[in-house]
Amino acid sequence: MDMGPIILAIPVFFGLIVIELLFQHWKKDNHYRLSDAITNISCGIIQQLSGFFLTIVSVGVYVFIYEYLRIWTISNNWWTFLILFILVDLCYYWAHRKSHEVSLFWGGHVVHHQSEDYNLSVALRQSSFQIFFTFFFYFPLAVIGFDPKYFVLANAFGTLYQFWIHTESIDKMGWFEILFNTPSHHRVHHGKNPKYIDKNHAGVFIIWDKLFGTFQEEEERPTYGITIPINSWDPIWANFAHFKSLAKILVKVKSPLDGLKVLFNKPGWMPDYMGGPILPSKIDRASYKKYNLPLSLHLSIYALIQYLFILAYTAFFMMQFKGFNSHVQMAGSLFLLFSIWSCSKLLQDKKWAFKIDAIRCFMSICIAYWFMELTIITSLAFYIVLAILLSSLLYLIILIRTNGT
Repeated sequence: MDMGPIILAIPVFFGLIVIELLFQHWKKDNHYRLSDAITNISCGIIQQLSGFFLTIVSVGVYVFIYEYLRIWTISNNWWTFLILFILVDLCYYWAHRKSHEVSLFWGGHVVHHQSEDYNLSVALRQSSFQIFFTFFFYFPLAVIGFDPKYFVLANAFGTLYQFWIHTESIDKMGWFEILFNTPSHHRVHHGKNPKYIDKNHAGVFIIWDKLFGTFQEEEERPTYGITIPINSWDPIWANFAHFKSLAKILVKVKSPLDGLKVLFNKPGWMPDYMGGPILPSKIDRASYKKYNLPLSLHLSIYALIQYLFILAYTAFFMMQFKGFNSHVQMAGSLFLLFSIWSCSKLLQDKKWAFKIDAIRCFMSICIAYWFMELTIITSLAFYIVLAILLSSLLYLIILIRTNGT
C-alpha cells in the first residue's frame, strides 16, 4: 500500500493531540474546545480528500517541468537532499508570505487561521484550495533539476515539522529559536493583533523572516483568529467564506482595474469610493469574546461519539482509497463530506440537523453492510458498527420527538 508520510503520520498526530489534552488538563490550562477542535480536524479531512485528486495535477506539472525544462540533473544523495530541503523551505516561505499578502491567494490559506484557539488540532486545519495558489512557487526547483520523488519527500518533511509548533504548551526555547521556527514564533503568526499580522511566515527555518524583514518576536500572548471571524463550525463553508466576500466586493467595483486590485492587493483592500482599505483594529482582550455556541452535555457526548465514528470511517477509507475504482472513490468522498457537514450542524444546534444525521446513520449502516459483503470488513466489525448506529438512530428519534422537529 503506497501512502505518503503525511497519511502515515496521522496516528502520531492524534496521539500527540491526546498527550497535549492530558498535559493541559494536568496543568489546568486547557486550550481546547470540542466544537472548534472538531471543525479543525474536519477541515484537515476535507483537505486530504481533495489532495487525493489535486496533488496529482500539481506534482504532475512539476514532473513535466523536470522532464522537459530542467537545466541540470541533480544527483540524489544525502547532501543534495539537505540542500533541497532548505530550498523547499525557502519556496514555502514565499508561497506562504504571498498567501497573506495577496487577497485572492489568502482565500486559499485563510482556513488555517480561522480558529480562535491555538493547539495541535489547529495544525490539521488546512484549506482545500491552497494548492492552487502555492504549487507554482516550487517550479524553480524542477528547472534546477531536483528529482520529483525527493521534492515530494522534502515537502512532506517540512509539513510534518510544522505540526508541533501549533501549541501553547511549549514556551520559548532559547538558542533553538535563532535558526528554527518554534511554537513561540508561530503563535505570533496566528495572532490577529495588528503588530503580529503578516509576520513569521517561515516553515522550518525562521531565518527567512529575519532575512526578508517579516520577523516579530513574541511579546504579549496573541489573540488568535482572523480580523473578521466566520462565526461558524461548518468546515465546508470555511473554505468558501473569503471567496464569497471577494465576490460581494467585485460586483460593486467601478472598473476592471479596481477589480484586479481587490484580488491582488492585500486582503481588505477596497477603492476609496467603497470606504478604502479595511485596517486591523487594536484588540481589547478585556471585552473580546470567542465565537461559541453552548451545547447540552448529552448532545456534546453524542456529537463526539459520532465524530469518532466518522474518524474511523475516514481512516479506513483513506487507507483503502487507491484500491477503489473512481466511482467508489467519489461516492465515498461525498459521503464523508456529508457526514462532516451533518456533524457541523449538530454542533451549531440546528434542530433539523437531527433528521439529517438520522439519514447519515442509515446510510452508514448500508455502507457497512456493503463493505462486509465485499469482505473489506469483518462480520464482527459490522455488528459493532450496527449496534452503535442503531443506538444513535434511537437517540435521534427521541430528540426529534422531544423537540418537535
